[in-house]
This record gives sequence, C-alpha cells and structure tokens, in this order.
Amino acid sequence: MTDDLATLLSLQRLQAAGTGPLYVKLRRTLEEAVRSGTLGHGDALPPERDIAEFAAVSRVTVRKAIDELVADGLLVRRHGSGTFVAKPVSKVEQRLSQLTSFTEDMARRGMTSRSEWLHKGVHTPSPDEMMILGLGTDVKVSRLSRLRIADDQPLAIENASVSGEFLPDPSVVTNSLYAELERLQVRPVRAVQRISATNMKEADAQLLGVPVGAAGLSIERISYLGSGRAVEFTRSLYRGDAYDFVAELTIGVT
Repeated sequence: MTDDLATLLSLQRLQAAGTGPLYVKLRRTLEEAVRSGTLGHGDALPPERDIAEFAAVSRVTVRKAIDELVADGLLVRRHGSGTFVAKPVSKVEQRLSQLTSFTEDMARRGMTSRSEWLHKGVHTPSPDEMMILGLGTDVKVSRLSRLRIADDQPLAIENASVSGEFLPDPSVVTNSLYAELERLQVRPVRAVQRISATNMKEADAQLLGVPVGAAGLSIERISYLGSGRAVEFTRSLYRGDAYDFVAELTIGVT
C-alpha cells in the first residue's frame, strides 16, 4: 500500500469523510483516491483484509464499499487476480445509416481496433441459421465469435454466421470479416438491424470488463447481397456504457 493511499485510508481520514455509515465514508475515500490519481488505471487495490485492518473497519464494510464502486464502473474485479481501477470509458458513437465493419468504423475515428478470437469453425446450421440464411440441409455454416476491442477497451462480443457457400473456410478471416467477404465478392450492401436492451451475464461481463448485470445492447443483424440473398447473420452484445447508436430522422412525405 502506497504512503498516499495509506494516509487516505487511515481511521482519522475516514472519520473526517463526512457523515453516514462507515462503508459510505470508505467508498468516498476510495473514490477520491481514484479520481485524484492516487490509484491510477490498472492499479490493484490492496486485499480487502489489509484495507480492513489498516482502516480499522470490518471486512463486510470494505466489501460493501468496493461492491458499490464496482457497480459504478470505477473498479473491476478479476477472478483470481483481485480488484483493479477500471479504465475510463470513452463513448463511441455509430450512425445507423451506414453499413460498415467494426474495423472500418474505428479506423474512421482514428482508433486502433483489434479482435480476440473466441471461436472459428464450420458447423451444421441451427434452425435459425437455416431459415435466416436460406440454407439447405446439405450446406454448412461458418461461425466466427470474437471480442471486439478499440484502443485497448473491450466494446463488444460478436457472433457471426455466414453460409459455407460464401465463406467455406472461416480461418482465412484475420481481422475484418467484411474485407474477406469483399475479397470473395460477396460483401453485403444492406442490412436489417434490431437493437434491444439487456443486462450482462457473468461470462459476457467478464469478457467486457463490466459488472454482472450492467446495461448492454443486444443487436441482431441480417446482411444482404444486392440480389436480396442473406449473406450474414450476426448476434452482438455491446457495452451500454461505451456505445451509442445514432439514427438520423427526416419528416416523411404523405
């Protein structure tokens, strides 16, 4: 524990941290340490037992204060590693009037994007995939799942399905799926997208670095060729605190 943090967490400092229960005072004190830079992005908090001992409070008090800061997004728990100061979230805005890939979208903003691949494989299509992509029983489907990251900030989990007729080998996709589909001359030209609110489940929250139950945006997209044939079916989960979707509306003519 640094000298500055030790001073902030002293019993005398807690007693002077306004009114309210001890966990509220401890929460304020830890929040001040984060906002002042005493605890910087990526720094690990001392173990809860050490904080409790130094501040002369119970571990229940420490846990409750940290729980609230995790819920607010200032801290993040990593299973088996401890509790860390979360990276400040920068909002990304995407317009719904253009069909672009994540890679292209981030590049236009001057952001560096990358993917962590979770899965690439060829499978027997599910009933949903058969219906949406118009697949016969003898056609396989290529599935690609990845964590989408921009400027080292995880933003989305993307699960894409493409007919094996158009993408027989998903392993050839290295970064941009749309760039590979363009190379194969089957890049989609339009899409229908459905957006709904959801709450993060544990596995997704861990990948995206947010608390379990945090707000998310669930997005289903069906992309089409110029012929009208569906080429891509994607289910994605975006961080609600980091992504805004913007639609431009005009007055309709009746």
